[in-house]
Amino acid sequence: MAIQAILDQINSKSLKTDLPIMDIGDTINVHCRIVEGNKERIQIFQGVLISRSGRGIEEMIGVRRVVEETGVERIFPINSPKIAVIEVVRRGNVRRAKLYYLRARSGKSRRIIDRRRGLKHVAGIKLAGQD
Repeated sequence: MAIQAILDQINSKSLKTDLPIMDIGDTINVHCRIVEGNKERIQIFQGVLISRSGRGIEEMIGVRRVVEETGVERIFPINSPKIAVIEVVRRGNVRRAKLYYLRARSGKSRRIIDRRRGLKHVAGIKLAGQD
């Protein structure tokens, strides 16, 4: 058995199975566990999914939001225990794999067009507010 196959077998125990289907351009809520002293709380980071890289246990997502005209980007390991939940709020219609060009945009040109057509046909999608 190859070394990579052995590593994949070990890492498969740590993979999350409850992840929603999310694509680049989607607006997502990432619920992060934050430990302060002996207390633990959950903080929500809402933004546009601008990048996705890696595979398996090493998969990372880059999320960007704008706060008071200042762009804030965070990179999250998807399978980390510090990530409680990931929710898809809005589906975006983009044609690129990485949305780094949003860093240079401001105002209306920063908006991403909503993808509504064909949404009901995609299996496994739960948007925020739907049960």
